[in-house]
Amino acid sequence: MASSANALRLGLRTCSRQTQTSNLRIAAIQRRALSATATRCEGVPVPKREDDAKLEFTRPYNPGEFLSEKLRSDDLQDWERERYERALTSWEQTPDDLKRGWSTMIRDIEQAAAPLRRVVMPRRSTFWYEEEKDTDLITNEDGEDDFHENDIMSLGHGKLEEHREFREYARIAVWEMPLLSKYAKPFVPPTGEEVLRFRYTTYMGEFHPADRKVVVEFCPKDLRDLSEVQQRKLMKLAGPRYNPEKDIIKMSCEKFEHQAQNKRYLGDLIEKMIAAAKDPKDTFEDIPLDTRHHTFTKKISFPKEWLLTEERKKELEAARQQALLKDAEKVVQGALVDGADVVKQYLESGAAEALHAVPVMAGRGGKALPGGKGGKMHRSKR
Repeated sequence: MASSANALRLGLRTCSRQTQTSNLRIAAIQRRALSATATRCEGVPVPKREDDAKLEFTRPYNPGEFLSEKLRSDDLQDWERERYERALTSWEQTPDDLKRGWSTMIRDIEQAAAPLRRVVMPRRSTFWYEEEKDTDLITNEDGEDDFHENDIMSLGHGKLEEHREFREYARIAVWEMPLLSKYAKPFVPPTGEEVLRFRYTTYMGEFHPADRKVVVEFCPKDLRDLSEVQQRKLMKLAGPRYNPEKDIIKMSCEKFEHQAQNKRYLGDLIEKMIAAAKDPKDTFEDIPLDTRHHTFTKKISFPKEWLLTEERKKELEAARQQALLKDAEKVVQGALVDGADVVKQYLESGAAEALHAVPVMAGRGGKALPGGKGGKMHRSKR
């Protein structure tokens, strides 16, 4: 039984190799360059229409006939011939019902594999074959963007993504941030030797072209190894980067890709400036310090008399008390004018109505004109 199965396996393997060879020949024909003539190849039929685009195969596979044809070949070696003979003997000893079962199985396999062997011809009636399906796609993308009422909208997915991001940062704050406490260090003020103050820019882990920028600030007077003349020379070398109002030199660099490179460049530049300031060949004393690049802000100073000192507060309080006493004396004497009483008396006297009366213009003969306008009335003649 095992030998019969081995014979069947050999036959199926040979048929599969023949089918692969045929498919390769067909693919080579389909990849042919543009031509106006039909393709002709030995053993491969040329279909005339799409309905006739089918490859004709030989008779159904029979292990006995296949092994007999192999034994009639003169190219077989001794061990191959011996192997095929044993397989043919085992096949002849196989029961008839088992042979019929194998024949049925082989026929079913060939029928299932027939669509795969069929030659796929393009549709020549369409422009650029746009209706032809792409067999290289793993999934079919047709209708994927259609909404079938079985999912939430894109706005809802955006809200869910935002909620997931909030939860992620909440987990980091609860579980991971407390672990950073073991790396905390106490604040130590900078010493007199640490005169350079660097400033960096970060975007919380996101890439940004401005995150490589490094800014450095320092005061020339903090460089204690420089004399006063050398400090003034350093200010002149800094040029517009020197702020005379704050007495600070500020420089920045973003020409390199990484922050460490820009910081190293600024450090080297400051060292070169200090070395040039210490050069005794030329101290730049004959050159004045140019501050035209800086706009000085005017500081408004209030007079000292405006300051509310304790003595000034006592003087103001005494002046208020005297004003209140004078008002009380005028009330007793009746000399204090009350604005509310004056307005009330004016309204009761009727003078307001006389002032607000509207005059009416009268015409000739004592008749009032329409609209309050005076003048003569002329009658037109036809």
